[in-house]
Amino acid sequence: MELIPLKFPLIKPKDDILKILADVITRKKIRLKNSDIIVVASKILALSENRIVDLRKVKPTKKAKVLAKKYSIGPAFAQIVLGEADKIIGGVPKAILTLKDNVLIANGGVDQSNAPRKFAILWPKNSYVWVDRIKKYIKNKFKVNVGVIVRDSNCHPLRCGTFGVALVIAGFEGVQDARGKLDLYGRKISITQENVADNLASSATIIMGETKEKMPIVIIRNTPIKLSNKSPRYLTKQLIMSQKECLFKDYNK
Repeated sequence: MELIPLKFPLIKPKDDILKILADVITRKKIRLKNSDIIVVASKILALSENRIVDLRKVKPTKKAKVLAKKYSIGPAFAQIVLGEADKIIGGVPKAILTLKDNVLIANGGVDQSNAPRKFAILWPKNSYVWVDRIKKYIKNKFKVNVGVIVRDSNCHPLRCGTFGVALVIAGFEGVQDARGKLDLYGRKISITQENVADNLASSATIIMGETKEKMPIVIIRNTPIKLSNKSPRYLTKQLIMSQKECLFKDYNK
């Protein structure tokens, strides 16, 4: 498997991400291939959508102030989290555990890292539209069929540090089902499914970094993916497990 990072200029609100992507690919003389995976940091898409909030202009509610005190965060930041999260679950100092678009994520996806001081960046509003646009743009301009992942950093229960998570995907099957297959000793696999999309997002995250690397897009090549023309919503839905099935649902009781 080969990972090719793309060094970008500093992305500003309302920048044309597709044009910048094409310029970088052309300048680096990268020849895209069928079945390449384009992994895109959610933050640059959010900036292109102008999904950035000036904390100084946010008026915290009483609920936000209570949340801010409980988790040692700024009241304005807490107010934005309340507006973005589908559900507040718990948290630790400096981080609130939330449910957002069926993903357990810190702070409803709201982040101040790599944002101007006194600002916060939200998740993109139209990630399903983005992955479809990127896939079609690459097809039209470079004449290849690729898969696309919009990724963000996330945490895993009882594991230190962050890893990559695929928020939305397009162009490929994100889960490989091993159920019914036989292991080395002829035992039939009963529950194992491999989340290929998240594994690819994590591998890209190692190169993207979390600070000032300026590598918000990584091309991954020679992966065992299966291309698909199904809708991004359908493909992304396959990555989500119901709360009733989740292994970690009761660990903190």
